[in-house]
Amino acid sequence: MNTESNTAPPVGQSADELNANLLDVHNQRLARMDANGVDFMILSCTSPCIQGIADPVEAASVARQVNDELADTISNNTLRFGGFAALAMQNATEAAQELKRAVQELGFFGALVNDYQETNANGNTTLLFYDTPEFDPFWQMVTDLDVPVYFHPRANIPTIANLEFSHSRFLLGPSQEFAVTLSTHIMGLCTNGVFDRFPKLNILVGHMGERVPSDFWRIDDQLARQVPQGMPMQRNLSSYWRTNLLETTSGNFGTDLLKFHISQIGLDRILYSVDYPFVAIEQGASFINGLPQTTGLSEEEITALKRGRAIELLKLDQ
Repeated sequence: MNTESNTAPPVGQSADELNANLLDVHNQRLARMDANGVDFMILSCTSPCIQGIADPVEAASVARQVNDELADTISNNTLRFGGFAALAMQNATEAAQELKRAVQELGFFGALVNDYQETNANGNTTLLFYDTPEFDPFWQMVTDLDVPVYFHPRANIPTIANLEFSHSRFLLGPSQEFAVTLSTHIMGLCTNGVFDRFPKLNILVGHMGERVPSDFWRIDDQLARQVPQGMPMQRNLSSYWRTNLLETTSGNFGTDLLKFHISQIGLDRILYSVDYPFVAIEQGASFINGLPQTTGLSEEEITALKRGRAIELLKLDQ
């Protein structure tokens, strides 16, 4: 179900090889994990997955099927692989129940949503963002289960993509489009008070936080002006990155950026991730193994980044 826009394969790899690597679990994926010191990998449905299915009934059915198939695929090697649930987000209560099933019956470690959900309303396609009170039943279930939800980018629907990127379609996908769109959704969770209503939520954001922690001063300064306009957010947006939001290094291996983000949110809010197969495991290994020289982080700090925080968050030691 890969329909990501302008997501080119890694340099030196063909599109056919990328697609083969997406589907493979127990062969070259596992071999590359072994060769590069990766003990455990969480698998999920590639973008946009269920978020690209507008019909609510079809979306719910396919989500259940995807989760069952993933659970079956990894069932013979759960020491090395885990799953994040795919969810149809048109109905918050139904999404909550499917998450509960995936966690309690299939053994998944949380969920991954590919940004906004397309849905049909009166014959027209509209977009759902999960930062309104209508989604509170879902966030309550996430809180009750005490699992993270990973927010991953998606290709925009054609109307948005054409309006914003027709002037330079090279910017579609990971270079610009994904971060611009998903960061707005993430910031909406903050400004619309989701974390104030559910203070124990843990949300994972890839690609070094989709650039948000790089711009805290301006974001906080400008949002302070929205308080008199009725914005429900009760704290500075940057503060939620120290209590509710965590970022991963997936596909963003800038060492200077890592050091800056450590200064902004703390090392304990950052987890190592690769974004395989869109990014080569070898590239991630080169980055993480070079950190003693490039950052001055201690062995203990690098171990926490590599695995310690993930073990804690995902309860891998339980």
